[in-house]
Amino acid sequence: QVQLVESGGGLVQAGDSLRLSCAASGRTLSNYAMGWFRQAPGKEREFVAAITWVGSSTYYADSVKGRFTISRVNAKNTVYLQMNSLKPDDTAVYYCAAGSRSYYSGSNIYTPRFYDYWGQGTQVTVSS
Repeated sequence: QVQLVESGGGLVQAGDSLRLSCAASGRTLSNYAMGWFRQAPGKEREFVAAITWVGSSTYYADSVKGRFTISRVNAKNTVYLQMNSLKPDDTAVYYCAAGSRSYYSGSNIYTPRFYDYWGQGTQVTVSS
């Protein structure tokens, strides 16, 4: 089992930055690809970003490309999401998730179905 805890959310103004953290316990993250998803009220959960187990590849939704950066420090069992130039449309609950490297592919990493473990989420609110 992997337990994931997100932190770093909050209320910011448009144009500001936030860094989300996802701390894992239970197992080392070095065997897991990690993803960030978000869900706004009344909308489906959507992919934001993902990173492979050693960080050699990263993936981003078009809506955040160039503004968000995903990274990881396996020695700390932690994954980060640096969010710059935030917009009101980025308002959502942000979730981190872990998916086994055994089932990884360049296509399924975008889908919630790939991920076995999820955190409880952290709220990000961007005011205009």
